[in-house]
Amino acid sequence: MFPVAFHVGGVSVPTHDVFVVLGAATGIIVFWWETRRRGLRDERMWWLVLGALLTGAVFARLSAGWRYLAGDPEPSFAGLWLYGGKSVLGGLAGAYFGVLLTKRIVGYREKTGDLFAPAAALAIAVGRIGCFLTEPLGTPTSMPWGILPSPSIASRIPSCPACATGHPMHPAFLYEIAFLVALFGLLRWMRSRVSVPGELFKVFLLCYGMFRFAVEFVRENPRFALGLSGSQVFLLCTLPVLLGYFARQVRRGAYRRGRAPAPGRAPAPVEA
Repeated sequence: MFPVAFHVGGVSVPTHDVFVVLGAATGIIVFWWETRRRGLRDERMWWLVLGALLTGAVFARLSAGWRYLAGDPEPSFAGLWLYGGKSVLGGLAGAYFGVLLTKRIVGYREKTGDLFAPAAALAIAVGRIGCFLTEPLGTPTSMPWGILPSPSIASRIPSCPACATGHPMHPAFLYEIAFLVALFGLLRWMRSRVSVPGELFKVFLLCYGMFRFAVEFVRENPRFALGLSGSQVFLLCTLPVLLGYFARQVRRGAYRRGRAPAPGRAPAPVEA
């Protein structure tokens, strides 16, 4: 495991933030590759990417700020931004909102979920490498693949009470990385088999949300209510909406037949 920060030319560089930037760059590359594959040349697409990145970053910060607000006797907006932490789920919600808002601003009306879904999966997977290297691993486990950091490494991991127990811990972030890479492959396989434009991003949200709810049980996160983390409470409120959406789509027969349009070809009209 790496230190929380390393130095380049005397400048302290946060390890976690390096992988967040690498994850964002990976997502942009995958998005660009997917637009090329589909023959899309509209320059407004890059405004959508910018909107997703900006609002995603803001929401990621603000959605995790409740811990800071609850623990600091004199909270401030600057402190919230600097010390409030980040949330992937909040970032996803913000990015989704940012794309919708930017579409209205630039006048882009086509569905883009099929472009963003694989990019988001791989971007989060890369970013989670930074989490694995610098954050608490997970809850104690007796499984043979549990990880037991050395005392010197454990002392560098902030807010990790399980590190002092001397017991191996679940590599929760490695579980998530492996799942996201597999989900990336699934989304690529599905892109020519789902006939509803933009549907892949909703598939991504549902799959990732269900996995994230499950993996939270082995992550070393504060419990928010009823023994659940804040992320799990959020997912309990949002996953039923996605499940209801897919149930309605199935009842309407949206997935019974048809294939996605070939790359570069305009999609057939689909009922909204």
